[in-house]
Amino acid sequence: MYGYDRIRESIVAGSFYSADPYVLKMQIEDYLLNAEDFEIKNIKALICPHAGYIYSGQVAGYSYKQVAKNSYDCVIVVSPSHAEYFDFISIFNGDGYSTPLGNVMIDKERAELLKAASPEILFSDKGHNEEHSIEVQLPFLQTIFNKNLKFIPIAIGVQSKKNINNLGKAMGETFKDHNVLIVASTDLSHYHTYSDALLLDREVIKYVQRYAIEKLEEEYLSEKIEMCGGGPVISTMIAAKEMGADSAYVLKYQNSGDISGEKKAVVGYLSAAFFSKSK
Repeated sequence: MYGYDRIRESIVAGSFYSADPYVLKMQIEDYLLNAEDFEIKNIKALICPHAGYIYSGQVAGYSYKQVAKNSYDCVIVVSPSHAEYFDFISIFNGDGYSTPLGNVMIDKERAELLKAASPEILFSDKGHNEEHSIEVQLPFLQTIFNKNLKFIPIAIGVQSKKNINNLGKAMGETFKDHNVLIVASTDLSHYHTYSDALLLDREVIKYVQRYAIEKLEEEYLSEKIEMCGGGPVISTMIAAKEMGADSAYVLKYQNSGDISGEKKAVVGYLSAAFFSKSK
């Protein structure tokens, strides 16, 4: 899995997305072409889904379309940990991630700054070994930012109030004056009927659109709403606000039933942007 330079190799190429770099890039370019550009300025953060591209790729395309003309010095991707349990916040303890489009190198300098901002943030392989939700964001980022991309991959272990709030505060305070984009990687409700999924997901959408951080966190921690990456979303909203974001815009919502036609057990997908109207 790891080479000499501690590169985390792709684990979902050929399943979540194509292992052929030409096919993969064409697929992503198609998603971007078919997404509407809402011409939102001063975007600080995004919400983006992390399922197989056949299901969530077009929704993801809406998020990345909004920043495709922008330039950032670093992108932070914040994910949940589906496969490993740990009670801290994990920055990958290596040099980069690999996809069929090449390697994405970690911004070591900014990663060190972030680690120093909270005792809950550690360098570790935990949450990165078998986790897909960071990796699936990278081909989109590689396509829109080409070889200029540097990033920080972060996995939240236990999505507790402590970890969520500490990461959000640490990112916001550390990168307030940096040209950084944060991407919260999450899907919404899982395996409900189509109609039940719409009801659950509308609650998430409502709080995101209102930029209602406290209410979203309360509903998430009390399990009244569903997001596998609820912690990353809330941390990202906290950080983006500290970085100057004062508004949110829901870009696109679909669930797997809209794609496959199978509506007995669906998964919800959301793209959204957090931005500053004032500057």
